[in-house]
Amino acid sequence: MSVRFRYGLTALRLGRNKRTVPARPAPGAPLAEVTDLHVRLGGREVLAGIGLTVRAGEVLALVGPNGAGKSTLLAALSGDLPAGSGEVRIDGRPVGGWPAPELALRRAVLPQSAELAFPFPVEDVVRMGRAPWAGTGTADGDEETVAAAMAATEVTGFAARPFSGLSGGERARVALARVLAQGAPLLLLDEPTAALDLRHQELVLRICRERAAAGDGVVVVLHDLGLAAAYADRVAVLHDGRIAVDGPPAEVFEDGLLSRVYRQPVEVLPHPRTGAPLVVPVRDGGPEQPGGERFAVRNGQLGLTSA
Repeated sequence: MSVRFRYGLTALRLGRNKRTVPARPAPGAPLAEVTDLHVRLGGREVLAGIGLTVRAGEVLALVGPNGAGKSTLLAALSGDLPAGSGEVRIDGRPVGGWPAPELALRRAVLPQSAELAFPFPVEDVVRMGRAPWAGTGTADGDEETVAAAMAATEVTGFAARPFSGLSGGERARVALARVLAQGAPLLLLDEPTAALDLRHQELVLRICRERAAAGDGVVVVLHDLGLAAAYADRVAVLHDGRIAVDGPPAEVFEDGLLSRVYRQPVEVLPHPRTGAPLVVPVRDGGPEQPGGERFAVRNGQLGLTSA
């Protein structure tokens, strides 16, 4: 059965059930609110009293070491993982109170990995993102929306190739295109840069900034603190299931805090041109230079020291 035919069936089914199409949020309006969230997995408390608000027009980066609770928090925000206690609200309503079709109009989710059982062409995979809008009267713009999402993520050139035949990085960009095509005002992206090369990491974060500038709220899980510092309006640093600090990168990226959270000594330096924080691991020595010197960070400056 083709994706276009499946899409038509979806339109018929959803068209029978009247749904409330969300209005575009006002700048700064809360799109998601988390209050005293606790989640237990495998007998361990993974999130312990999280409080967080995601607002329209901002990029919020979730950072922290492995196991800190970043992906768990994103799953709870999306409604895919129920809270043990506390509350998650999307568009003013408890996330569990939204029927799935209406929730999909309000938030779009990019998981860490994307797998499909059948070799759908790339364009059809991206078109799947439009399914929540079937029967809402917006179908006339679907093709333009799909084309724009593929162009933004630079996947138009292999639109006819099967998704199963793509590299990991290509699949990641196609999955992001599907999320963009969905057109929800809240984007929840779990490690969208993990499989990408340098160029496409920058591309993805520029897209995040563009969506925020257009009025969406973007929550993105990142391991690259440099990307978080360069592109996020706010950063929430998770540590042992709690938010250790939440604020603008220039305020929260501090040597002592990051060294403690990551259990790795770091120094935070201003970028020489932009002033954005650069997080540099403190290492013993370094590659020896031709004159017997080594690069090292001293007093906030990168320079050469004698071997």
